[in-house]
Amino acid sequence: MDITELRQKAENGEVEAQNHLGACYANGKGIEQDYEEAVKWFKKATEQNYTKAQYNLGSCYYYGNGVEQDYEEAVKWYKKAAEQDYAPAQHALGHCYYKGHGVGQDYKEAVYWYKKAAKQDYAPAQCNLGDCYYYGEGVEQDYEEAVKWFKKAAEQGDTNAQDNLGYCYYDGYGVEQDYEKAVYWYKKAAEQDYAPAQHALGRCYYYGEGIEQDDEEAVRWYKKAAKQDHAQAQFNLGNHYHFGEGVELDYKEAVYWYKKAAEQDYAPAQCNLGDCYYYGDGVEQNYEKAVFWFKKAAEQNFGYAQELLGNCYLLGSGVPQDNEKAKMWHDRAKENGCEFDEELLQKMKKAFNP
Repeated sequence: MDITELRQKAENGEVEAQNHLGACYANGKGIEQDYEEAVKWFKKATEQNYTKAQYNLGSCYYYGNGVEQDYEEAVKWYKKAAEQDYAPAQHALGHCYYKGHGVGQDYKEAVYWYKKAAKQDYAPAQCNLGDCYYYGEGVEQDYEEAVKWFKKAAEQGDTNAQDNLGYCYYDGYGVEQDYEKAVYWYKKAAEQDYAPAQHALGRCYYYGEGIEQDDEEAVRWYKKAAKQDHAQAQFNLGNHYHFGEGVELDYKEAVYWYKKAAEQDYAPAQCNLGDCYYYGDGVEQNYEKAVFWFKKAAEQNFGYAQELLGNCYLLGSGVPQDNEKAKMWHDRAKENGCEFDEELLQKMKKAFNP
């Protein structure tokens, strides 16, 4: 049906056409995207108590598309559709209770609505219900029940559920530990471009868990996730370039990826970026910048960065020499499992040219 015919039906009061026309405006399908027009047509359809339009209008309020963002108004419309047993609205309402958006946060109520939608085989709700069982939010923690719901959603192609199921097999939560099955589910999600699963699959290739060890394959999957801004994948990819594993050694490329992850506040990457500045690997040597990044990671309680920062204070590299601050950071590093390493101190001392 073309837009002209669809508009005519909508203007004649055909409720499905009104909702469909609203969706076309919202998605820019067959017509220029216009959220305000979308809202107008969704509202017309809601006047006839059309559940899909109630849900769509709720989503406009939830995301602020075509109207001012208003979680309470979103909840109002989600609830109208949810009470008519519309699964996507039940899931959305559950999410509002889970997050405390437009209603008081209430995990039990979230579970109630997720379950309603999950029993209608709505995959996103099945996945979120699995999460609630996994973390014990609104229900008693039950890994086996979590796996049951993850599996239902995963078999429908839900990437988040496939990744979660992979983790359950990887760690042995709710199922017997099985790296090969973990890889199977990670791959399902990774091939749908789901970054967390791409990272997890890369890790399996790196360690040879459930699959033959292969640094080049690890790099390939880390890179896919890294390009989607997955911080841990960016860090791991940086490590591969830093040590020449699966790729040619390239300090500049390592710094590029460390910086990407560090700017997302990922402490291990901040620490390694500081290391690059300290030794001049891939960047011009700069002790002050090294300290800047060591401190960022140290303030997140990353033990190795705390030790490095303590050494900087001890040596006066990048900061004024200060034995008290050195001791403070070394003590904090020890609390986090990093014992003082004399060899590391001597290595840093050797690289320090004030």
